[in-house]
Amino acid sequence: MVITRKVLRNVSLTAHPLGCRRHVEDQIAWVRNPKEPNYSPITAKMPARVLVIGGSTGYGLSSRIVAAFGGGADTINVSFEREPGERKTATPGWYNTKVFEEHARKNGLKAFSVFGDAFSGEVKEKTANLIEEQFGQVDLIVYSVASPVRTDPATGATYRSVLKPIGKPFTALSVNLGDPTVTKETIESATKEQTEETIKVMGGEDWRLWIDLLGKRQLLSAEAATVAFSYIGPEVTYPVYREGTIGKAKKDLERTAKVLSGTLKAYVSVNKALMTRASAVIPVVPLYMALLYEVMSERGVHEQCTEQIWRLFTTRLYAGIPVPTDEEGRIRLDDWEMDPEIQKEVQKRWKLQREGKPLKGGNLTLVQREYDNIHGFGYDGIDYEADIDPREI
Repeated sequence: MVITRKVLRNVSLTAHPLGCRRHVEDQIAWVRNPKEPNYSPITAKMPARVLVIGGSTGYGLSSRIVAAFGGGADTINVSFEREPGERKTATPGWYNTKVFEEHARKNGLKAFSVFGDAFSGEVKEKTANLIEEQFGQVDLIVYSVASPVRTDPATGATYRSVLKPIGKPFTALSVNLGDPTVTKETIESATKEQTEETIKVMGGEDWRLWIDLLGKRQLLSAEAATVAFSYIGPEVTYPVYREGTIGKAKKDLERTAKVLSGTLKAYVSVNKALMTRASAVIPVVPLYMALLYEVMSERGVHEQCTEQIWRLFTTRLYAGIPVPTDEEGRIRLDDWEMDPEIQKEVQKRWKLQREGKPLKGGNLTLVQREYDNIHGFGYDGIDYEADIDPREI
């Protein structure tokens, strides 16, 4: 089977197994040799047993890689994946997980995965049993779930998340991946019910259910910590993000962290804008990212997921000092992105954009390449015309 890149409305429909292997192995190689001076080596004790809920792509995958190959941790991943068939590719997360676990075991590390719906009670119990059997307890729980739908295990009700503004429609300039022409996008406002459902899916309720179960089963070590990921971004994206439905869900996530702090050390990490499978479908964001990527690259501070998570572990969670947070108790890994000088330059370039004209002052090619890479495409040295079996990596 010749596996080709197929993208519909910024959603990739295919993944290349050899490219996904490269994607994981490149991250492992970086973690084994982080690039100074921006990235300091590990100097403090790292967690030995790590659970990553949503650990097959994006920040979750990078968390697992940094924990394992940076700190020597045994890990468990929970993620919802589609397996490959004779004429059908798997999700990139399935390939990523297989490659990660192959390398982890070669290095004497325990590595397990539970494939299934992380929202379900069944998967939670199965994971808890695995922790009890293999680890005894866990020292770090990373919550990195991005899903459009959730079924509440207690009621059976199904909720769907939406990426919409609240109160009134939002119109702004944007670009589509692969096309540098600036367009104008209008997103209709969410109903009250849609906002509430988005909070149910993307808020902190499921995170709390995981921690409650692990605590009840006495699977949290004495020094256990947990972290979930969020984003704030610049004012230009506020209507569709921070002040929109997803922003309401992230605020609920932040409230949940404060509740969980009564049980263990709990944090929300506000991370940099990055091209992930989730962020690619947020209107306006690709244009902002194209401008941001170019500005940060010019200043030598552009980061991908691995670099961000390295800083999370080495300068925040496990720096051997009290974890630095903002006034709301959040870890701010978006500090380089939100540097006033960087934001000033991004806004200057934003004002140059005109509907129907080519993008100015941005790097859409870099955004596109990162998106392709997370699905296994766009790597030099891989023959994308070759006939391969999608079941083999």
